[in-house]
Amino acid sequence: MYLGISRKSVLVTAASKGIGRAIAEEFVSEGAKVAICSRNKEHLLKTSDEIKNKFGVEVLWCVCDLSKRKDIENTINAVNNEFNGIDILVNNCGGPPRGNFLDFEEEDWQSAIDQVFLSAVTATKLVVPNMMEKEWGRIINITSISVKQPVDSLILSNAVRTGLTGLAKSLSNELGKYNITVNNVAPGYTLTNRLYELAVSRAKEMNTSHEEVLSEIAKGIPMNRLAAPEEIAATVVFLASMKASYITGCTIPVDGGYIKGL
Repeated sequence: MYLGISRKSVLVTAASKGIGRAIAEEFVSEGAKVAICSRNKEHLLKTSDEIKNKFGVEVLWCVCDLSKRKDIENTINAVNNEFNGIDILVNNCGGPPRGNFLDFEEEDWQSAIDQVFLSAVTATKLVVPNMMEKEWGRIINITSISVKQPVDSLILSNAVRTGLTGLAKSLSNELGKYNITVNNVAPGYTLTNRLYELAVSRAKEMNTSHEEVLSEIAKGIPMNRLAAPEEIAATVVFLASMKASYITGCTIPVDGGYIKGL
């Protein structure tokens, strides 16, 4: 299938590992010009080297703490200077800490809002004017199945990521006339470091092994397995393509059938 994104410029945030990295690699494989960012310079260097060895292509990398507006501004400016604008923005970030309502103070809520919600607001606001001028753009937010079906002990994620879906739906209405689509991809349980850490935490509470926790999670998924990051990435790249030009304002679960709602 011809996706039509060769030479399009892409920024994927929090892309030194996990789902973000898989998304970046999928765009590289389609011939896009790709920039990645992360807080960890060491991880960025390792990832960029491995992508170059795998695809023979350089990716632009920037150190960026998504909770800091100035870091986001510096990253967007660097990518704009290198690629003459950003055609496709993928707002991705790590998840807030695990816990229940009474476990968190006001500063924990603010940190989650900064990390998940305001980072996407800032990055989107900085790229939209150029997309409007070109009358073409793609904005894709990586959320979670928790925006459709809350996950126990992830109250920060359940609440804040859901706000991002409301933002995306509103933006899709505002930006549609400029040929800019805005969508969310909601991954299910995916084999990443984040899921491993959650499994270890839950295993301690249940006095069992993290392997057993992951096995039990898989049993609750109709496809009877966890997702690979590459399966999430494939959906993201399709939404960024010319073939998805009439899809906007949607939240698409990639969850193996886990969500029970219609």
